[in-house]
Amino acid sequence: MIVYDLNCDSGHRFEGWFGSSEDYDRQYQAGLLTCPHCGSAVVNKAPMAAAVPRKGNQQGAIRQSAESAGAEQRDVSNVPLTPEVAQALEKLAQAQAKALEKSTWVGNAFAEQSRAMHYGEQDAKAIHGQASLEEAKALIDEGIEIAPLPFPIAPPDELN
Repeated sequence: MIVYDLNCDSGHRFEGWFGSSEDYDRQYQAGLLTCPHCGSAVVNKAPMAAAVPRKGNQQGAIRQSAESAGAEQRDVSNVPLTPEVAQALEKLAQAQAKALEKSTWVGNAFAEQSRAMHYGEQDAKAIHGQASLEEAKALIDEGIEIAPLPFPIAPPDELN
């Protein structure tokens, strides 16, 4: 299997799993690729960095879990986590990923767009992005409902 980062003409990024690069090319040429977020058929490969495995002598063990089906996970602590804590963190990461599936990345415009939706200047929709601590406090002071993400995420243009 080969995994490609893909993006649509609306800027949504998502993964596509293919049997081979020829399988991707065949599906692309047949117009079978669509964005799972908006349904756009204008889909292309996103720029990707080569995957470089960690050296065996580096700190931070990589472990495999049945829940992640082969995805690499790095320890978040320098001491072993109890199975209950590891399971809770995994469920929290899955919940965040599910919540972000229908959310739009707005980058540094998060505070501005949150205000615009709150005051009815634009249609309300699920968004996520970046805000400084001061911007977040100001939004809360204005009565605008926001919530921090439990785990940091990379902006779409920084994903490999």
